[in-house]
Amino acid sequence: MSNIERLRLPEDDATFGGNRIFDLFQYSPAVTANGLVFVAGQIGLRPDGTIPESPKEQIDFAFKRVEAVLMRLGLDFTDVVDLVSYHVELGTYLADFRAVKEQYIRSDFPAWTILGIAALARPELIVEIKVIAATRKA
Repeated sequence: MSNIERLRLPEDDATFGGNRIFDLFQYSPAVTANGLVFVAGQIGLRPDGTIPESPKEQIDFAFKRVEAVLMRLGLDFTDVVDLVSYHVELGTYLADFRAVKEQYIRSDFPAWTILGIAALARPELIVEIKVIAATRKA
């Protein structure tokens, strides 16, 4: 018996606009298994799919997308136990990342891995955020 659940978003989801991109690339926005929620890496896209030019705005939208997935599952950033952030030009934008991160994660700090990478899926992107959260016991 499997206790794995894959999140499907409503087709009118305000943050993602439904499941089109997830279906196109064949992945789920989040998968719950054995009391943990694995949130797929989120990039800094606006709801209309455009990429902000401002690094802080792009980072903020990445966190908003993570937050939207967590909220669909009745969770928030206090439930996050592990955060992995992928950075293009790590040294250039890390201070901006930390400033935005502090707006979302204020306590109950998760483990955090910071990785510098050469590129993301689109050349304008500078950051991707992936988290693991613990589900809440009833």
